[in-house]
Amino acid sequence: MRNCLLFLLLACCGLQVRAQDSARWRRNADTTLFGNSTVPTRSDYLDQFEEAFQTLNKVPLVTGSLIGIDQMQEKLNESDSAIAILKDRLNAGDRGQNIRNLQMYNTLLDALDKSMADYNTSLQGYASKLLGIKKEIRDMRKDTLIIKVFRDTALRAQFMPQLVQLRSKWKRADSLMKVSTARFNTLKAHVAGNSIIVEELLYQTDGLLRTVGVQVFGKERRFIWEPRSGGNTPTAAMQAGFRKSVDAEQRLAQYYFAITRNKRVWLYITGLVFYFWVWYNYRSTKKLDRMASLNMLGLRYLNPRPYTATLVLALSLAPLFDLHAPAIYIETTQFLLMLIVSVVIYKRLSRTLFYGWCVFLLLFLLLPIIRILGLPMFLSRWYNFVINIASILLGWYFLSRDASHLKAYKLFRWVVGLYVVFNALALLCNVFGRVTLSQILGATAVYALAQTVSLGVFVSVVVEAFLLQIQSSRMRKHYPEAFEIADISRSLRRFAMVLAIILWVIVFTTNLNIYDALNDILGIVFSQPYSVGSINFTLRGLVLFLGIIWVANFLQKYIAYFFGDTGDDAAFDDKGQRSRLLVTRLVLLILGFLLAIAASGLPIDKITVVLGALSVGIGLGLQSIVNNFVSGIILIFDRPLRIGDTVEIGDKKGRVKEIGIRSSTLLTEEGAEVIMPNGDVLSHNIVNWTLSNNYARVSLPFVIRKNADMDQLRPALVQVVKANHDVVERKEPEIVLGAITAKTVELRIYFWCKDFARVNVVAGEVRAAVYQQLEKMNIEVE
Repeated sequence: MRNCLLFLLLACCGLQVRAQDSARWRRNADTTLFGNSTVPTRSDYLDQFEEAFQTLNKVPLVTGSLIGIDQMQEKLNESDSAIAILKDRLNAGDRGQNIRNLQMYNTLLDALDKSMADYNTSLQGYASKLLGIKKEIRDMRKDTLIIKVFRDTALRAQFMPQLVQLRSKWKRADSLMKVSTARFNTLKAHVAGNSIIVEELLYQTDGLLRTVGVQVFGKERRFIWEPRSGGNTPTAAMQAGFRKSVDAEQRLAQYYFAITRNKRVWLYITGLVFYFWVWYNYRSTKKLDRMASLNMLGLRYLNPRPYTATLVLALSLAPLFDLHAPAIYIETTQFLLMLIVSVVIYKRLSRTLFYGWCVFLLLFLLLPIIRILGLPMFLSRWYNFVINIASILLGWYFLSRDASHLKAYKLFRWVVGLYVVFNALALLCNVFGRVTLSQILGATAVYALAQTVSLGVFVSVVVEAFLLQIQSSRMRKHYPEAFEIADISRSLRRFAMVLAIILWVIVFTTNLNIYDALNDILGIVFSQPYSVGSINFTLRGLVLFLGIIWVANFLQKYIAYFFGDTGDDAAFDDKGQRSRLLVTRLVLLILGFLLAIAASGLPIDKITVVLGALSVGIGLGLQSIVNNFVSGIILIFDRPLRIGDTVEIGDKKGRVKEIGIRSSTLLTEEGAEVIMPNGDVLSHNIVNWTLSNNYARVSLPFVIRKNADMDQLRPALVQVVKANHDVVERKEPEIVLGAITAKTVELRIYFWCKDFARVNVVAGEVRAAVYQQLEKMNIEVE
C-alpha cells in the first residue's frame, strides 16, 4: 500500500514537470513556421526590390548598345546628299540621260538600296532589344509586392531607402528610354523614307534604261545636219552647268567609294602581296649574289622595286573586284592604267607607234570630259562626231601606212580593226540620229583597244613574276640556273590569257550595255533545273564542278614551280621536297574533288548510287585502272621508292623521275624514260639502291707482279682511295687478295662511294689514282 502511494506521487510530479516544459516550449517557439505561408516577409520585399534594380540597371546597357545609331545617322545624311543629286540629275532632261550616266545612277541606286536594307536589318535588331527591356519594365510595374509597398504607409516607412533608390533609377531609365525611343523612331522613319525614294528612283532609272534598250536602234534625234530650233545656250549657263556637273560627279563618286570600300580591300591586299612577292624574290637572289642568273629570263617589266608592275596588276584586276562600278571609277582607273602602261612601253615601241598611242590617250580623255560637262545634246553630238573621225583616221593610219610595226602584234592589229569599225558605226549612228547607240559603240571601241594594250602588259607581268619565282627558288636551293623557260612560259601565258580574256569580256559587255542582260539570261539558264533519270542538276552546279576540278588540276600541276622544281634532273637529289610535293598534289586533287561536289550541289546519295554502278564496271573491265590508282596511293604513302631513287624493277634500272596516280617514270642511264603502271611496280621485287642513303660499294680488281711488298702497298693504296672526296671517309677501304699464281697476285680494292649516281665516275678516278701510285712504287700491273 505504501509503495502504491509513492508511485502515484511520483507520477503526479512527472506530469506537472511535463506540463511546465510544454508551456515553456510554447512560449519560446516561433509559431510563424506553421502559420499562413502566403504572407510576405521582409526578405520577400527585399528580393523584389533587387529584381527591380536589376531590370532598371539593364536600361543603360541596352541604350548604350545602340551606339551604331549615331554612325547610321551620319551615313544617312551622306545618302540624303547622294539621293538629292540623283533626283536632280534624273530630272535634268537631256543633260544627264546618256547611257554611261544612267549606268552609273543605276549602280549607285543599287548600292543605296542595299544600304537601306542593311539599315533596316540593324534597326530590327535594335527594336528587339528595346521591346525586350520595355516588356521587363511593364512586368515590373505590375508586381504586387512593389505596389503594396507604395500603398501601405507602414511598409513605405519601413522600405524608404529602397524606395528612394528605386525612384532615382526609374527617372534615369525613363529618360534614357524616351530619348532612345525617339531617336530610334526618327531614324526608322528616315530609313523608310529613303527606301521609298530609292525605290522610285530605281524604277525611274530602270525605265530609262529599258527605253534606251528599246529605242537604241531607232531614230531618237533629228539628223545632224538639220537645223536646231531655238538659240544657243548662254556661256554663263554652260559654265554654271559645267561646275554643277563636275561637283555632282565628285560627290557621287565620293559617296560610292565610301559605301563600297570593302569591295576593294581584297584588291589592295592582292597588290601588296604581289609587290612583296616580287621584292622578296629579288632580295633573296641578291643576297645569294646570283643576280646574273636573272638575265636569262629576259625580264622587261619587273625590277627590284616593282611599283609600276604592281599598279598594272591592281588596276587591270579592278573591274573584277567591282563589276558594277560607276563610269567615273572605270574611266579613272583605266586612264591611270593607260598612263602607267605609257611609261612602261615608252622604250619598247617605235616612235611612230608611241606617238599614235599618245594621240589615242588624248581621244580617250575627251570622252569623260564631254560626259561630265553635261553639254546640250546638239553640242555633244558634234564633239562625238569629231572624235569619231579622228579615231577612224588614227586607226586607219596604223592599219595601212604603218602595218609593218603591227606584224608582231596580231591580236593588237585585230583590235585596231575593231576600233576602226566601231568608230565608223558610231559616226553613222550619230549622223542619222541614233545617239545612244553612237555613245555605246564609241565608248566600247575606246575601252576595247585600251584594255587590249593594258592586258597585254598584264599578261607579261604575271608570266615574268612566276618565272622570277622559279629562278629565285632554284637559286635558294642551289639548283642549276638553266631550265626550260620557253615551255613553262607558254603554259603560264595560257593561264594569264584566260584571266585577261575574262576581264576584257567583262569590260566589253559592260560598255555595250549588255552585261546585266547577259548576266540575267545566263543566270536563268544556269539556274534552270535539269534531270537525267532520278538525278537533278543545274548547269551552274555542273560548271562549278568542272571549274573547281580544272583549278585543282592546274594547281597540282604547277605548284612545283613555286619551289623551283621544273621537272628536270636538278631536283632529283632533293627527295624530301619532291615527296612533299607529291603528297601535296594528291591532297589538292582530293580536296578539289570534295569541294567541287559541295559547291555544285550534286546530291551525295545519287553520287553513291553512281559509284555503286561504277563498281559493276570496275568488276567487268576497269580492274587495271583501279589497281594502278590504288597502287599509286600506296607508293605515295608507303614510300618503297621516292623520286630521285635509283631502283631496279624487274629488268628495268634507272632513277625515279615521277610517281603519278596511274603510272611512274624511270629515267635510265641511256636517257630513256620508262613509263611503268603502278600496279606493275608493286607486283615486282623492288631493288632500291638509295632508300636509306646514297652510298654504293665499289670493287676495283688489279693484277700485279708477285714481287710487290704488300706491307707497304696496302697503306699506300688505302691513302690513295681515301684522298678522293667522293669516297665515304667513315668506311675504311679494304684491300683483299684474290687469286695468286706463280707470277701474279690479284688485288681487290673495296670502298664506298657517297653518291650512287657517280659510281662509274668515282671508280674511274680511283682506278687512275691507283695506277699512278703503282707506277711510283715500280710495281708492274698485268
